[in-house]
Amino acid sequence: MKINQHQLAFKETIEQEKTDLGKRPEWLKVRLPSGQNYKEVYELMRKSKLHTVCEEAKCPNLAECWNRRTATFMILGDTCTRSCGFCNVKVGLPNELDLDEPRRVAESVESLNLKHVVITSVNRDELKDGGASIFSESVRLIRERMPDTTIEILIPDFKGEQHAFEIILENPPDILNHNLETVQRLYHAVRPQAKYERSLDVIRWFKQKGLRTKSGIMVGIGENKEEVTELINDLHNSGCDIMTIGQYLQPTKNHLPVHRYVTLDEFKFYKEYGLQIGLKAVESSPLVRSSYHADKHAELV
Repeated sequence: MKINQHQLAFKETIEQEKTDLGKRPEWLKVRLPSGQNYKEVYELMRKSKLHTVCEEAKCPNLAECWNRRTATFMILGDTCTRSCGFCNVKVGLPNELDLDEPRRVAESVESLNLKHVVITSVNRDELKDGGASIFSESVRLIRERMPDTTIEILIPDFKGEQHAFEIILENPPDILNHNLETVQRLYHAVRPQAKYERSLDVIRWFKQKGLRTKSGIMVGIGENKEEVTELINDLHNSGCDIMTIGQYLQPTKNHLPVHRYVTLDEFKFYKEYGLQIGLKAVESSPLVRSSYHADKHAELV
């Protein structure tokens, strides 16, 4: 990954400011993937020529989720048009849009008999609708084959284009997820092509249309506790129902560094605070990622 000059400056600042991280805490260790369900999911993804964010983003919960028969498909290819400083997904000029992808996703959901599916994507800013039509068609085909499977989509901001939002609503999911990723002060360095208020507007727009909404952030990348509580308030005020909070882990040395390992007590505080002000569900612990326990959220909210 190639980071821009602003991200490079931010990276150098974090390196100077961070305390000695020391040995990685025990709570950040994960087991190696194994088990029959994991094997079935892995083999089907290869056979169907599909991508999962579980693999592309090196999710620490891959083994747990796949063995519980939940998976997060990553559509629109494996190459992103944005250069976020935390993300391990490849950046560059994407390949031609794969119009057959929704069919293969739906068939895979059926083959795996998934009880809950999450669909996310890379950013495709070069497309007029940002790829919204592929999201919508994927949801439609899954509904046809697996009407009892709950569907969550984790969408990009589509550059705030309402016509893309309206395409999503043609085949609405059970849960609409759009991640803020980090606090407002760090957006320019962490998400240089995104805008904090625009992301809040995405949550607000879909909530006003009657969808259950969700968002997630990572901590330990340079924010402080007060900024996180302010963000939680902003999400609640924008109509967010579900929130996920996890520890940022540097994918490679070329990405933004970890500023600190957030304590278990601080994660607990964020969860309690979010529930106290009115969020319906909050997952907050070091290894939490956007899709962690997503099936349980679909049942609760």
